[in-house]
Amino acid sequence: MKQELKSSLGRPYVTIEDDAANHIITVDWVGYLTADSVQAGAHAYTQALAKAGYKCVLNDTRRVIGPWDHSLEWALNEWAPNAAAAGLRYFAMVTTPDSLADGSAQSFYAQIKSFEVRMFDDEVEAKHWLQKCSGVAR
Repeated sequence: MKQELKSSLGRPYVTIEDDAANHIITVDWVGYLTADSVQAGAHAYTQALAKAGYKCVLNDTRRVIGPWDHSLEWALNEWAPNAAAAGLRYFAMVTTPDSLADGSAQSFYAQIKSFEVRMFDDEVEAKHWLQKCSGVAR
């Protein structure tokens, strides 16, 4: 199943897919993210994770424009514990090194304690790690 959330201007800012073959929820963010869009997107993919009964998320932020530091405290203190309660155990963050979005991701990575997070600049490597974590490694 594929879900796409759009801004008030009708532009997609996040796409969420259920990768049933690998037991992974894939999340692809795009554009400039507001606090509201970060929260709505994170809630949507956490619900998809819980509904599917998975424990792995592939979170791709390579197409994000700008930092998302405005949502860092919320992500760490509110979203992460709720996501862990929904079953999240392994979170692969795919970023573009040295970008503003990567800076926000690095801050998140340095502080997260609710589940295991790994940073990648290659989607294939991230997916392979999650496949091993989910028990469907090929």
